[in-house]
Amino acid sequence: MPYTPTDVFHRAIELLLAKDMAAFIALFAPDAVMEFPFAPPGQPTRLEGRAAVHDYLIHYPDLLDVREIGDVVLHETTDPEVIVTEFTASGVVVAGGRPYRLRYIAVLTVRDGQLVHYRDYWNPLAAQELLGGGLVRA
Repeated sequence: MPYTPTDVFHRAIELLLAKDMAAFIALFAPDAVMEFPFAPPGQPTRLEGRAAVHDYLIHYPDLLDVREIGDVVLHETTDPEVIVTEFTASGVVVAGGRPYRLRYIAVLTVRDGQLVHYRDYWNPLAAQELLGGGLVRA
């Protein structure tokens, strides 16, 4: 039986906290789309395909050591394939050891147990400040 969007979201959080980026990325369909509507200039606003998601996210734990996902709120929609999630990610910026805490809203579309569309809303100014003006990754 295919996993629901809520199941996939919870599994994604488990994998992110375990720093298992290969398994996290495997949640995406081969033709998935990941979007970052608030990405700053010079950063991608859209990734197409699991390979692009892989290249973007595989080294995420080298940048941010996410240790906790909290303040989770899940909103179901009239479309059974879509949920809206709110959460706070907390941890440490790997370079320099500064504390990291950022609020996110994500819209997930899951079909046949795989993420087919992930729209990630976060504050790029806060992320750049946390990372010392460095490369911003969702």
